[in-house]
Amino acid sequence: MALTWLRVEQFRCFETVELELDPRFNLFVGANASGKTSLLEALFFLGRGRSFRTRRLETLIRQGQKEFLIVGRAGTGQGGTTTLGLRGSRDGTELRVAGRAAQGAAELAEHFPPQVIDPEVHKLLEEGPGRRRRFLDWGVFHVEPTFLTTWQRYHKALRQRNAALKQALPDADVRLWDLELSTSGEALSQQRASYLQELMPALRRVGQALLGADVTLVYHRGWPDEAGLAASLERDLDRDRRYRATQHGPHRADVVVRVEGHAAKDRVSRGQQKLLAAGLTLAQLEIQERDRPGRSALLLDDPAAELDAANLERLLACIRVLPVQLIVTSLNPQVHGLPEQGRRFHVEHGRIAADA
Repeated sequence: MALTWLRVEQFRCFETVELELDPRFNLFVGANASGKTSLLEALFFLGRGRSFRTRRLETLIRQGQKEFLIVGRAGTGQGGTTTLGLRGSRDGTELRVAGRAAQGAAELAEHFPPQVIDPEVHKLLEEGPGRRRRFLDWGVFHVEPTFLTTWQRYHKALRQRNAALKQALPDADVRLWDLELSTSGEALSQQRASYLQELMPALRRVGQALLGADVTLVYHRGWPDEAGLAASLERDLDRDRRYRATQHGPHRADVVVRVEGHAAKDRVSRGQQKLLAAGLTLAQLEIQERDRPGRSALLLDDPAAELDAANLERLLACIRVLPVQLIVTSLNPQVHGLPEQGRRFHVEHGRIAADA
């Protein structure tokens, strides 16, 4: 359920911040460079175990400090709460759930799965397939109970096969991993394809609401359509040896976003790209919340950036109907189209104060 309490220590510009959060709507107002986006980053890290802005942990630690700490309490939906926490240093992160060590970030996400829409959201369309695969896998994780195990099996086999290729081991040593790689890879690809079929109706509704256009997704699974993965691996072993890495499989998959039948990144403006990428996130949230409404949070960073008034109104109208916790940043204390009830905060130079 919603995050009700947050404590952040030595993270970015924050020395110590402690907040009581509203389960429905929270607005953080402040000037540029005041710390608003850093707060969203801390929230995202608490639920995902990583930043949406950087992979370098050392840049997240407040200057002069050795580590940062983020702790939060999330509702259980049964009147109780679960405490989530993480400690980050140059050596890595330590994750905890309910006072015990977590096996991975997936445990955090089970209790607090945040999504973010920020001014860089258009990169979901503009950048390479890696970002779209992560978007897709996040969605599958929330609807397919066996996904995480399947994903881990596949990537373990992929690492082993690639290691054999890099070491130029005999064919038999490389092919030793083909059965596990193809079995788990085919299962992973099917889970992704099934999820996209679930996502499509929600995306079409959001696409019409935001762009007045038909938005669809085309999944490219990462190996030739005419062959199974096992046959592709056997046929192109010589190619894999040249590249010293496996060239076929779900790790090479992509999702092409189409608007009225054409690839979106070639047909829409930057502002429309942002709106479309935001629409993908909202459609995913709709599916994510279908069985457990009110569990997720949407982190909305300066929604007015790069959107004109009409498009902003359309976006906020789609957001309002989602049963999620909204955590929004803005330069302006008045953001028309968002809930009137909730908590409001002022952010200045790394300090956050709740409005009376």
